[in-house]
Amino acid sequence: MFRRYQPKDNVQKKAYYTDRFLVVPEVPKNPVEDAVSLAHIDAVAKGVTVQESYMQRDNVVIIVDSKEAKKALELLKAEGYKVLTEMSAVDWLAKKGGFEVFYQLLNITAAKRIRVKCFIKENEAIESVESLFRSADWAEREMYDMFGIIANNHPHLKRILLPDDWHDYPLRKTYPLHGDEAANWYEVDLIYGKEYRDVIGPEQRDAAFVDENDTKNFARIGHEVGYGEQPTRDLTPIQYQEEGGTILVKKMKPEETKIRADRSWNKHLEGKE
Repeated sequence: MFRRYQPKDNVQKKAYYTDRFLVVPEVPKNPVEDAVSLAHIDAVAKGVTVQESYMQRDNVVIIVDSKEAKKALELLKAEGYKVLTEMSAVDWLAKKGGFEVFYQLLNITAAKRIRVKCFIKENEAIESVESLFRSADWAEREMYDMFGIIANNHPHLKRILLPDDWHDYPLRKTYPLHGDEAANWYEVDLIYGKEYRDVIGPEQRDAAFVDENDTKNFARIGHEVGYGEQPTRDLTPIQYQEEGGTILVKKMKPEETKIRADRSWNKHLEGKE
């Protein structure tokens, strides 16, 4: 659903996420009524200030101050939330001048999930939780790589997906969808030098762009020709490996599945723990 178009001048310095596309309404917040989850929230509230707590799609959410986020995670880990399944951030620079950082935790024994949220300003750092959860190592590096958020006391905070000299942070809403000038010329400048820009041309940053007449950069499945040769319209039948099964992978049937009876998860469901 599109809105009226408005010119985007100097998009590197302003967010444009509200410009043309429908803003999806927030998922309704419901009160926490589960006794186990309430007990876990109370345990956190004894050590830090819980600003807000609610349920969204059967997931408990608590909001704390960014300076107390690590302490909140320590308390939750003591309550059995020993797995950090996800952590990242949300860009609210245009509306609130900062980022929402969230941690998704899993309690396997109690079969519960909880999400811890906090808010930081644009140039504010967050304390690393890598010492609590090893999975936070790469997650915090990715958050730094994509948003520019620094995690203090991280053992090796550097970009994880992009080169160290990459300009800006791609998941900020001010970042152009197809990259800026530095992105368009990055590999050309690095490998060949700027003097070859006119010879090679800019990189194609549109992931959906396909030119089936290009026999150098496009696989052309179904009508392949040699590298750099003239394209042909003679179609080759396409066969997929999944058809008829594969050599190394066997198709699973529901009646062939087995559930181990000695797993702690099953014991919990049966009321043995």
